[in-house]
Amino acid sequence: MDWLINLFTNQESVAHIVLLYSVVIAAGVYLGKVKIGGISLGVTWVLFMGILAGHIGFTGPLPVLTFVQDFGLILFVFMIGMQVGPGFFENFGKAGIRLNILAVCAILLNILVMFGCYYLFFDTSNPNNLPMMVGTLYGAVTNTPGLCAANEALTSIFTNGDAPTIASGYACAYPLGVLGIIGATLAVKYLCKVKFDNEEKQLADLEAQNPHAKPYQMHLKVSNSFLAGRNLMQISAFLNRDMVCTRIFHDGKVDIPNRDTIFQIGDEILVVCAEADAEPIQAFIGPMIDAEWDIEDKNQPMVSRRIVVTRTAMSGKTLGSMHFSSVYGVNVTRITRQGIELFASRNHHFHIGDRIMVVGPEENVNRVADIMGNSAKRLNVPNIATIFVGIIVGIIFGSLPVAIPGMPVPLKLGLAGGPLIIAILMGRFGYRVKLVTYTTTSANQMLREIGLVLFLASVGIKAGNGFWETVVQGDGLKYVGTGFLITVIPILIVGTIARLKYKFNYFTIMGMLAGTYTDPPALAYANSVCSREAPAIGYSTVYPLSMFLRIFTAQIIVLFFCAA
Repeated sequence: MDWLINLFTNQESVAHIVLLYSVVIAAGVYLGKVKIGGISLGVTWVLFMGILAGHIGFTGPLPVLTFVQDFGLILFVFMIGMQVGPGFFENFGKAGIRLNILAVCAILLNILVMFGCYYLFFDTSNPNNLPMMVGTLYGAVTNTPGLCAANEALTSIFTNGDAPTIASGYACAYPLGVLGIIGATLAVKYLCKVKFDNEEKQLADLEAQNPHAKPYQMHLKVSNSFLAGRNLMQISAFLNRDMVCTRIFHDGKVDIPNRDTIFQIGDEILVVCAEADAEPIQAFIGPMIDAEWDIEDKNQPMVSRRIVVTRTAMSGKTLGSMHFSSVYGVNVTRITRQGIELFASRNHHFHIGDRIMVVGPEENVNRVADIMGNSAKRLNVPNIATIFVGIIVGIIFGSLPVAIPGMPVPLKLGLAGGPLIIAILMGRFGYRVKLVTYTTTSANQMLREIGLVLFLASVGIKAGNGFWETVVQGDGLKYVGTGFLITVIPILIVGTIARLKYKFNYFTIMGMLAGTYTDPPALAYANSVCSREAPAIGYSTVYPLSMFLRIFTAQIIVLFFCAA
């Protein structure tokens, strides 16, 4: 039995270190699947199990724990950046700007409430209290990347290895943070006297008022002499309306036209267009007729299909430049990249791996699929070199020192900020330098989760030694209470303003608040009470900017205030 005892006690053994991480991560992940009242704490249980392991002395060499922690952090934030980067610059339409401004206000309020609680309830002469409040802040907003960034910034300041442990504050605030986000969002509902049925009806009315969502089919006879001898592409460009010609009856034959098909006076065509465009198209081309030659096409099936962008020639092209509506008669209703729904604006740049939802006549949808590639096999080979090239550049960028008067150490973006910013830029502009930044959603999530659990396990194991004295015998209840205030107060303020001043639909507000706190359980709850996509749209609109600001402000708070 000595070999088994030695396996669990010899901290210098590689087998012991692998066993330590395996036990902590496996136990934490399994416990994270347990739901109470439909809500679970997810992967955060890995942190709790690490704290328990450290507390009972099941630990490893400090240099090894630090290396694994930092490597996990880099991998995690880089894959986060790759995920949010493409949508970072593309969710700023009129409504998107307002939602993102509200999200920024909520983030700033979280920080202000944190400082308010710190000065009201804690001893400011104790140098450990402010770092602990930073940990409490990121537990309260359920944002683990922020904890990663704050912890890394503290390590860069306390180079002697005496950095304060902030994971304890995070662990205290996180459970009530999950419940507080949902509870405060529901409180906004009662404060603003919102009724779910009325909000659903409002969303349905808005969809009904959008005629471009309804394809309209009609037979026309070409009577405008201007069109004689011109091809379909020229006519579509001149008309500048969303339409497609699916059939043409010419010289007694029915053909499927393409962009080079020449129109002549007397031709009969079958046109599919947006309902709002039917009248001007008819006025430009010619009168509507009852054609007997194309009865089957009147029932041409309208389909929706998810198409994957796999042709490298499509990378970087904008949605508007593809003329899907005007040339192919289809509408792109949704775009998904790395698991995030992006707004299908005309300025959206396609990237390899984008999944687009296309709605229109079946034949035309098939044409679009051919143009975009739609070959999932091409995406099976991972672009792992791109990831490590990005990490190299990110570490160099994050290590650049910027001297600021009054600060004891130069400002650096560090191991969290540098790779994050480079990943965002690569995810958005990588195609311009021929970098294929695509990874499948599952691959991105796998790498991200591996990085996260390695980081959480390391932080927990290192924090476990002093957890009992810090939390149970110390100010644990204060951290729980102040964390709850940090969670709830900004939601009540921002949610009420979004409803009463900007008149946003309540379900959109629910999604916006969940995205601001980067909290999937809150989004899941919003989706469960709404039959439409408003919560998901609100979430995806603010998520990229919110995730960036959570990570960036974590480092700014630590470097400007904890280092003073």
